[in-house]
Amino acid sequence: MNYLRTLLITTTILLASFHLNAQSVSKVPLNEIDGTLLIMGDSLSAAYNLSVEQGWVALMTKELKPKAPNLSVINASVSGETTQGGLARFSSLLNMHKPKWVFIELGANDGLRGYPLNKAADNLKKMIKMTRDSGAKPLLVGNHLPSNYGKRYTRVFFNMYKNLAEEESIAYVPFMLENVALNERLMLNDGLHPNAKGQEVVLTNLKPFIIELISN
Repeated sequence: MNYLRTLLITTTILLASFHLNAQSVSKVPLNEIDGTLLIMGDSLSAAYNLSVEQGWVALMTKELKPKAPNLSVINASVSGETTQGGLARFSSLLNMHKPKWVFIELGANDGLRGYPLNKAADNLKKMIKMTRDSGAKPLLVGNHLPSNYGKRYTRVFFNMYKNLAEEESIAYVPFMLENVALNERLMLNDGLHPNAKGQEVVLTNLKPFIIELISN
């Protein structure tokens, strides 16, 4: 638990750094944004065990619609999805929806199943390349694993996203469940997924990054 708290503190520092750097970037007004945002995620973005309307993606879409009426949000997230499964679906989704921006939130199920992290990283890297080759901009979303998976494995998993973001020079969210994962009142009984209230906090965490992505 102490290790996880240390990682959360590190995440907070990274978030602060992102916002400081973002202040100097010129932005397009939300009402001038026109295009599709594709959400590629797993159960954390698929409103697991909740109604679709309670998930952070639906909450975000509802909130942004009056401000960015020409923004289309496609949620292609699937509960239980892995990087391998996401990669297998990715080309057809790019061709179908032709997004300008892609939110990539995959890998947690790879980690929970003990899938080789070098292969997970390779799958994510391929998705990043495919996003760029299509003319879209990617946003990579990281995650933590429960501490019972061991310090070394959880550290390598967490750093996988950071290393990819640095190697590919792309925007990166260190941990979407910041201020949620350790709060039992915001989590379902499984301890892995946010409840309806937790989804609202997840949106608070992610919205600044998504707005930076679509407006820069």
